[in-house]
Amino acid sequence: MIIRIVQMTFQTDKIDEFTKLFEERKHIIKGFPGCTYLELWQDTTHKNIFFTYSNWNSENDLNHYRFSEFFKETWGLTKALFADKPQAWSVNKAG
Repeated sequence: MIIRIVQMTFQTDKIDEFTKLFEERKHIIKGFPGCTYLELWQDTTHKNIFFTYSNWNSENDLNHYRFSEFFKETWGLTKALFADKPQAWSVNKAG
């Protein structure tokens, strides 16, 4: 299993636009083969910082999503709302 964490910092006036976009598209993301879990987290101090936390059965499943037309479209809409460069990690549970 692959855990994918993506940190995104948004322009303060674009937070509502992002959360609406995520709500509209999260069911499609969850429907991609190999996606077993998806959550959106918000920083408690800096309200314009969000994280997506998702679980994928394999690196191939994650890459299938990441290279899809749906992802390209969604990421393009999301990037337009950023205030800073995003960061992403693919990790496994240790131990």
